Amino acid sequence: MVKCLTKTRKVGGSIVVTLPKTVVETQKIKENEYVEITVKKCRKDGFGILKGMAPFTVEDELKTLE
Repeated sequence: MVKCLTKTRKVGGSIVVTLPKTVVETQKIKENEYVEITVKKCRKDGFGILKGMAPFTVEDELKTLE
């Protein structure tokens, strides 16, 4: 199972989502195949979305300056 975050958009009277290319390639999804999708509404502000991420280190800062 692969997780991804994507944004909905309206097409006609429907709401659609687009699968990222990386997900399509890794899962070998082809046109007209059935896929199972689990829907979970995410918080809009994003606060706490990176909970559990370790704080930045000096090495991380040095990598961004290279």
